[in-house]
Amino acid sequence: MKKSIFILGLLMVLSITTVFGQQDAQYTQYMYNMNILNPAYAGSRGHTSIGLLGRTQWVGISGAPRTLTLSVDSPLGKNVGLGISAISDTYGPVKEQNIFADFSYTVKMSDTGKLALGIKAGASFLDVDLSSLNPNDPETIGLEDINEVFPNIGAGAYFYTNNFYVGLSVPNFIDSVHKKESQGIVSTASDKMHFYLTSGYVFDISEDLKLKPSVLFKAVSGAPLSVDLSANLLLHEKLEAGLSYRFDDSVSAMVGFRVSPGIRIGYAYDYTLSNLSDYNSGSHEIILLFEILGNKKLLSPRFF
Repeated sequence: MKKSIFILGLLMVLSITTVFGQQDAQYTQYMYNMNILNPAYAGSRGHTSIGLLGRTQWVGISGAPRTLTLSVDSPLGKNVGLGISAISDTYGPVKEQNIFADFSYTVKMSDTGKLALGIKAGASFLDVDLSSLNPNDPETIGLEDINEVFPNIGAGAYFYTNNFYVGLSVPNFIDSVHKKESQGIVSTASDKMHFYLTSGYVFDISEDLKLKPSVLFKAVSGAPLSVDLSANLLLHEKLEAGLSYRFDDSVSAMVGFRVSPGIRIGYAYDYTLSNLSDYNSGSHEIILLFEILGNKKLLSPRFF
């Protein structure tokens, strides 16, 4: 019964008004997955990086979001960065795949500070399976599915030093609305512009211990402002542990291991604080980072 409440609520909304609004996927370990949010991040680490992330949200609720991402970025010369990313997001009857290419150009602002400007372009493939929502409801019988492909373009700016960063980005500038009408019922799917502001600072507590507080603001029209506050510790350049708080939504615990100079694995668990906590056992997120160093030595891994 509890497992069905989320999807039943969605079905009720769809059967009455048949309106569905999309939101971009959320990430707890966003600080290690930032070129998904900001194209200006591409190439900023100074070597080729490959990231894989899987997230299962609100475990125990039928139709809850599941997200998979793949990102690859690399510097090209001294000032140019290139990247590609793919995102697969599934929730309820909705499946959305996004493919992007990123380009960044970096300008040296001081001895330690750099400013990167980036653009993101690609396409989204949207599939809303309305016909399978409730086959026993006469109002949903015969509803046409939504299958659309639409372009995306975004931009971002990213300023960083060896121990500080701040970034502002809009991954997609295009507001898109998709409608289908069947038996007098209008089915609508919409995608709105999201704004991201990120920042963090690394404090050297001792030779072997670093502390990094960070923050993420996410804003989208028609939804409350989302704020993530995080704090991570890095011990001996290998072991990470941290906590995060998403206002009025969840608290999270994070842990990460650098198993070799070029491989890092991280895990995050979110405990829900909202009313949904009665119906789910939390959210799980795993990230794998591969850094192709070539002849370079990663003497002191950057903590972002």
